[in-house]
Amino acid sequence: MQRGTSRCDGRRECCGTELRGGDAARRRVNSMVKDLVRRFDADPAAVERDVQAVLDAAPKDLLEKRYDDSVKSFHSDTIITGKIVRVLGSEVVVDIGYKSEGVIPTDEFEDASKLEPGSSIEVLLELIEEDTGLMLLSKRKADRQRGWERVIATYKEGDVVKGMVTRKIKGGLLVDIGVPVFLPASQVSIRRTGDIGEFIGKELECKIIKIDESRMNIVVSRRKLIEEQRERARTELLTGLEVGQTRKGVVKNLADFGAFVDLGGIDGLLHITDMSWGRIQHPSEMLKIEQEIEVKVLRFDRERNRIALGLKQLMPSPWEGIETRYPVASRHKGSVVNLMPYGAFVKLEDGVEGLVHVSEMSWTRRVNHPSEVVNINDEVEVVVLDINHNKQEISLGMKQTEANPWSMVEGNYPVGTVIEGQVRNLTNYGAFVELEEGIDGLLHVSDMSWTKKINHPSETLKIGDTVKAVVLSVDAEKKRVALGLKQLNEDPWKHAIPRRFSVGDCLSGAVTKSTNFGVFVELEDGLEGLLHISELGPKKVHSPEEVVRVGDKVQVRILKVDPEERKIGLTLIQVEERAPVPPPSAEKPAEKAVEAAAGEGASAKVEPGSAAEEEGAPKA
Repeated sequence: MQRGTSRCDGRRECCGTELRGGDAARRRVNSMVKDLVRRFDADPAAVERDVQAVLDAAPKDLLEKRYDDSVKSFHSDTIITGKIVRVLGSEVVVDIGYKSEGVIPTDEFEDASKLEPGSSIEVLLELIEEDTGLMLLSKRKADRQRGWERVIATYKEGDVVKGMVTRKIKGGLLVDIGVPVFLPASQVSIRRTGDIGEFIGKELECKIIKIDESRMNIVVSRRKLIEEQRERARTELLTGLEVGQTRKGVVKNLADFGAFVDLGGIDGLLHITDMSWGRIQHPSEMLKIEQEIEVKVLRFDRERNRIALGLKQLMPSPWEGIETRYPVASRHKGSVVNLMPYGAFVKLEDGVEGLVHVSEMSWTRRVNHPSEVVNINDEVEVVVLDINHNKQEISLGMKQTEANPWSMVEGNYPVGTVIEGQVRNLTNYGAFVELEEGIDGLLHVSDMSWTKKINHPSETLKIGDTVKAVVLSVDAEKKRVALGLKQLNEDPWKHAIPRRFSVGDCLSGAVTKSTNFGVFVELEDGLEGLLHISELGPKKVHSPEEVVRVGDKVQVRILKVDPEERKIGLTLIQVEERAPVPPPSAEKPAEKAVEAAAGEGASAKVEPGSAAEEEGAPKA
C-alpha cells in the first residue's frame, strides 16, 4: 500500500472523508498556512494574524461553500483524476484533492522519463484510511479498468480481435488487446504446438469466446478462428478442386510415409513414392515444414475429403522412351541401390531402377541371397531382359554378361565320356561330382553298382573322394548331367552271372538281411539271392527268424536265375553255421537292416505270382 503525505499536521479532527461547516474550513486554512510558513520560513505569528483577519472578515456561508467545492467525496475502487506533484526516484507523488497525497511506483507508467509535475493522470483509489489519511493508488489498474470499459463497449463474444502476446502463464498465454486476455494453450492452434512460448512478442488474431464482466476476464481462441477460416477455405477449395490441377500448398507435417500439405483449408497427402522419380529414404530429404511447394492433384475422394498429391508428376517421367534408351538385350552399367531376399535393385539413371533376380546372378551358383554376390553401391554390368512400361519395371540379368557354361557342356562332355572329379556333396539319392567350376553331375545310387543294393551313397563314397564315372545324359536346358559308376564295367547280368550260376547249383552263403517275406543270402561279393519264406522248410513258417537269422551261414540251391529282373531265387538246404545270439537288450541286426531299408525308402523286387507276393511282400 502506497502511504499518503499528510497535509493537516496529524490532527485527527480534520481527517474525515467529508468536512462541513465554518470551523472545518478555518481549520483547513490554518493547516495550509502552517505548511506555507514551514516552506517559506515566515514568521508564524504574523502569518497567523493575517490569516485570522481574512477569515474573520469573510462571510461564513461563502467560506463553507468554497470549502465544499474544494473537498471531494472519496470512495475506494473508483477512478480519480489527479495531478503529478513531483517525481522522487522510483516514486511519483500525486495529488487527488485529498488531505494527503498519494505515491505510485514509476514502473506503473509506460515511460517514467516523460512524467512532468502538474500533468493530469487517472488513478484508481484502491484503499483509503480515514483515520490516518493514508491511501493506495494505482495507475496500472486505472488504465486496465479504462481499457476494460473500452473493450466491453467495443467488443462482444464472437468478435475478432488482434493483440500482442505478452507472456506465458500457466495453461496458456496472455494477449494484450487493450487489456490482457487469456488464450488457452489448447486454443493456440489447430495442430499441436511444441512450445507456445514461441508466440511471445507476436501479434495474433483471435476470436472472443467468453466475457466475464464480473471478474473482468476475457477468454479468446485462435484455433476457433483458424477452424472457421479453414472451413470457409475448404468449402471454396472443394468446389473448384479437380484431378490434374496444379495447386500451391504449405508442408505442415512430415511422416515416414510422406508429407501432409495444406492446400488452404484441407490437407492432402504427398506420398513418398510421389515425391521423386528417384529413390528417397525419407521426405525430409526433399521437404521441410512450412515450406511452400507446388503439387499436382492425383486423386480426390469428395466423400472422405481425401486428396492424393504428387510432386514428381510436375516433371517429365524418365520412363518415357525407356524402350529406346534401354532396348532388350542391351548392356548397361548401374549402381546397386537396394537388396531384397529375392534380388538386387540396380539404378540405371535417376528415377529408373531395374531388378536383378537371384536366379539371374550366376549360371552355375545357387544364390540364396543377393548379398552373396553384390553389395549396396557396387557398380555392376547388367543386360536388359524385359521391360514392362505400364508397371514401370525392368528385368535385368548379371549372368547374361558372361558366356553360359551349360551351353558348352554337351560339347565338352558328350554321352559316354569318362570323367574324373571330386565328390562335392552327398544326398539321400546320390552324390554330386564336380566336372568343372560351377558344373556338377549327379551320380545316382542306382548307378553305383550292378549287383549291390546301395541305400545311401555314403556306403560307397564320401565327400572329397576322387572318382571316375561315365556321362550318361546331358540336359543343358535343365542344367543336369547324369553320371554312372557301374557303367565303367560291363553289366554282369548280361553274361557273367548267367554263366556262373545255373538252376540246381548248390551254394553256401551268409544271411545279410531279413524281411517279412524272406531273407537275402550273399552268394558272392555284391551279389545276393532271395530265400523266400516259403522255401525255408516243409512246414509253414510265420517269420524267417524261426529258421534263420542274419549272420547265419546257410547252404542253398538255386531255383531261378532271371537276368532281366536281376533276381536269383533260392531254396534252403540246411543251416551250416549259426551266428552268435545277441544279448536280449541288443538290437537285432535284421531289425536294424529292415529299419535302415525302410528309412531310405528301399523296397525289394518280387516276382509276380511268386510265394513272396502271396505272403504280402512289398512289390518293386
